[in-house]
Amino acid sequence: MRMRQRLVIGVALFAWWCPVAPALAQAPSPHNLMPVPASVTFAAGGFAIDAHLGVKFDGYKDARLERAVERLLQRITKLTGVPIVRSGNVPALRITCGRGPSGVQKAVEDERYALRITTGGATLSAPTVYGVLRGLETFVQLIEQEPNGFAVRAVTITDQPRFPWRGLLIDVCRHWMPVEVIKRNLDAMAAVKLNVLHWHLSEDQGFRVESKLFPLLHQKGSDGLYYTQEQVRDVVRYAADRGIRVVPEFDMPAHTLSWLVGYPSLSAGKGPFELARAWGVFDPVLSPIDEKVYAFINRFLGEMTSLFPDAYFHIGGDEVNGNQWNGTPAIVAYKKRHGMATNEDLHVYFNTRVSAMLKARGKIMVGWEEVLHKNLPKNTVVQSWRGQKSLADAATQGFKGILSNGYYLDYIWPATRHYGVDPMGKDAANLPDEAKARILGGEACMWAEWVTPDTIDSRIWPRMAAIAERYWSPATVTDPGDMYRRLDVVSQRLDATGIVHRSNYQPMLERLAANRPTDALRGIVDLVEPVKDYNRGRRVEYTSLSPLNRLVDAARPESDEAREFERLVDALLADPAKSAGRDKVTARLEQWREDAKAVQSVLDSPLLQDAAPLVQNLTAVSALGLRALDALQKKTPLTLTPEETESLAKAIAPVAEVLLMVAPSVKKLVDAAK
Repeated sequence: MRMRQRLVIGVALFAWWCPVAPALAQAPSPHNLMPVPASVTFAAGGFAIDAHLGVKFDGYKDARLERAVERLLQRITKLTGVPIVRSGNVPALRITCGRGPSGVQKAVEDERYALRITTGGATLSAPTVYGVLRGLETFVQLIEQEPNGFAVRAVTITDQPRFPWRGLLIDVCRHWMPVEVIKRNLDAMAAVKLNVLHWHLSEDQGFRVESKLFPLLHQKGSDGLYYTQEQVRDVVRYAADRGIRVVPEFDMPAHTLSWLVGYPSLSAGKGPFELARAWGVFDPVLSPIDEKVYAFINRFLGEMTSLFPDAYFHIGGDEVNGNQWNGTPAIVAYKKRHGMATNEDLHVYFNTRVSAMLKARGKIMVGWEEVLHKNLPKNTVVQSWRGQKSLADAATQGFKGILSNGYYLDYIWPATRHYGVDPMGKDAANLPDEAKARILGGEACMWAEWVTPDTIDSRIWPRMAAIAERYWSPATVTDPGDMYRRLDVVSQRLDATGIVHRSNYQPMLERLAANRPTDALRGIVDLVEPVKDYNRGRRVEYTSLSPLNRLVDAARPESDEAREFERLVDALLADPAKSAGRDKVTARLEQWREDAKAVQSVLDSPLLQDAAPLVQNLTAVSALGLRALDALQKKTPLTLTPEETESLAKAIAPVAEVLLMVAPSVKKLVDAAK
């Protein structure tokens, strides 16, 4: 591993025609790969990375593959600091691609690849360009720092994804996300082998794509924040270059206030209409009985489907509360006349007509779970937000499906909770093979009520990498401890893709502190997490115009410090005699007590005025934790005053819409000391 040897990148044949070997749950030697490949076998040796990076292609080659290699080299330079001059004469990485793409990327493509690294170089082979793209991402993850520089270990990898549909939904409607946000997240998605961007483009709060046929959609429905059609095409090309499909979503018949602002005649009820500024399910909905509405949708779909080459087109179809349909006499009479007993029947009628319009344009309809009905074409894809049982039921009925329940990133769950959710859960275990095959995979959802361009990356990453592993890796890869070990490394390496989930943290702290010293503030914010599920906004009224620039916005979804403190406390309580563990816990509690004192100098900042109770709580739990440690060491029972008991309860409760994540671990110490 320490030899100095020229790295030259090119490609040679390596048994890509062989099926992937049976899954290995974990390589015998620790590695930092994420997702874990299907089969990994390390060996002695490897080769070093230096500036002379040569590239050679055998077999099929096109401009996309050449651009992929250039991106690889640029990322290697960012990660290692090694300037690549590409003057090598002997290829160290030889890439063999069996064939080029057959038209637009499909939902199921052959993404297999084989990667072999020896002291003499590396070979990457794959049947298709998609396999090459995935293999290149694995290669860059294999680069590790050695005493004399950077190197890659000798290894044999054969790999393929567990699920063909591995997606991320990005909502750009409730809060606008410029093109550069989408592109940098596409780069990060490619790095962890995701292959679907679900682009949520219309909502009650905004319509985000230029329409030349119906310009009032974006002119009146977007606050001037929308993508031009050329920008849409550019993003689609950018994604395709990375082997990522773009599936657009234009929600209908509900969540359409942004449509009705410009075209009120589409509504089932009376206006006037204006963009929603708050969140929720609103009454306004498209009329399902007006032929002029269907003519409008038909022309609209003709325009939008021309922008998105993917075979799938998402119509939303969720959260029709039925109030306008029930309150409109003409609609009530229509239902009666046509033998429709419920609004669900009317909704099915709407969906079948829209599905036929999409079919006429060579598209397949995708919809949220509410669209599921026996009368829809069986190739309809159902996106499940209700859970694994519902997904399995849809598969039993003959529908393809993808799971989003358990992958809502805006719930601010820890990575391990998402990691434990499997699209092929226990409800699918006993399905026949043909039904199991209809479960295509999953999509994580980044809804945008509580994110801005400054914060969205920190809400997606690095947790999305853990979810990506669930979609790609064998079902046997489930160890949360090892996942977190690798996730820490992957999180740092993702910086090289351009996302700002880590680099934006310090500037946000400086803004909170009004550009004063942030060491103590950082020490406190490192210990908190935003409230979970949809508990934000319970005590503070927000709208889409609210600046999301407070402590809760700077706080990251997972506190690494709190997780490590919990580990130390658990280890100490399991073996109190170990003084080293006690010393580490003591040092942290003393540091937090000092941070709580030092941060007083910046609490007068307008953006931190709601944080004072949090600091008080940290002071209290630090003192209680130290008292508990002392009692444990002396083996004397700890007695709390009523005020101390109350202060501990306050510290565990939300303050300023964040949770002090070390408070439960201090409570463990206190309970043990009692």
